[in-house]
Amino acid sequence: MKKLILLSVVSLLVTSCKQEAKKEVETQLKQEVKKENNFPKALGEVFEKHGGIDNWRKARTMSYKINNQDHTIDLPTRKTVVQAENFSLGYNGKDVWLSQKDSTAFKGNPEFYYNLYFYFYAMPFVLADDGITYSEVSPINFEGVNYPGYKISYGANVGTSPDDNYIIYYHPDTKQMEWLEYTVTYGSNKPSDKFNLIRYNDWENVNGLVLPKSITWYQKDDNGVPTEPARAPITFSSALVTQAPLADNFFEKPTN
Repeated sequence: MKKLILLSVVSLLVTSCKQEAKKEVETQLKQEVKKENNFPKALGEVFEKHGGIDNWRKARTMSYKINNQDHTIDLPTRKTVVQAENFSLGYNGKDVWLSQKDSTAFKGNPEFYYNLYFYFYAMPFVLADDGITYSEVSPINFEGVNYPGYKISYGANVGTSPDDNYIIYYHPDTKQMEWLEYTVTYGSNKPSDKFNLIRYNDWENVNGLVLPKSITWYQKDDNGVPTEPARAPITFSSALVTQAPLADNFFEKPTN
C-alpha cells in the first residue's frame, strides 16, 4: 500500500513538472513572438487581414510575372532572380549580377531594379522587416473616407536605401491596405521629402496571403489628396507563394 502511495506521489510530481515545463516553454515562445512583433497593434490588424504575419514568415519562395519578366525571391534571404527574354539579373545573397545577350538588352541599374517591384508586391508584409521605426501620421482622404496611416523609416545601414520612407494607409473598417506613399533616395545619399503615391485596391489570395493583383500610381493635389491615376496599372500574374525552398545555385549568375 505504501509503495502504491509513493508511486502515485512520484507520478503526480512528474506530471506536475512536465506541465510546469510546458507552461514555461509556451510562455517563452509567446515572449519571443511578442518580441519579434514590434509593430503597432493597428498594423498587426492589417497584416492579419492580409493572411497573418505568421503565415508570411513561414513562406520561403515567392514568384510572379510582370512586364513579361519572371521574378523569383527567396523570402528569408531576399535572394532574387529576374528572368526576361534577353537578360537576367539577380542577387545571390552577396552580389548583384547581370547577364544579357548584348549591352542594350537591359537599360537600368541592376542594384536598384532587382528588388524594386518586390517591395511593391510584398506589401504590406515587408513593412514588418527588422530595423523599422513606426510613427502614426495624419489620415489620407479619398472619396469621403479617411484612411489612417503609419510612417515606416529604417535604421542606419539597413538595406541599400536606409533613407527611404514609406507610409501605409488602410481602410478604417476593413483594415485592408489601400494606399502607399514612398520616397526614392537610391543614389542620392540623402533623404527626400517627395512622396510618390500608389493605390492598392485589386487583391488576390495566394496560398493564404492576400497580395496585390495590380497597383496604380496616383496624382495628388497641393494638399496631398489623391486625385486621379497618373498612368495605367501595373499587373502581377502567375503569382506563387510556397514554403518549399529553391537550391542556392538557382540565384547564381548563369555560367553561359
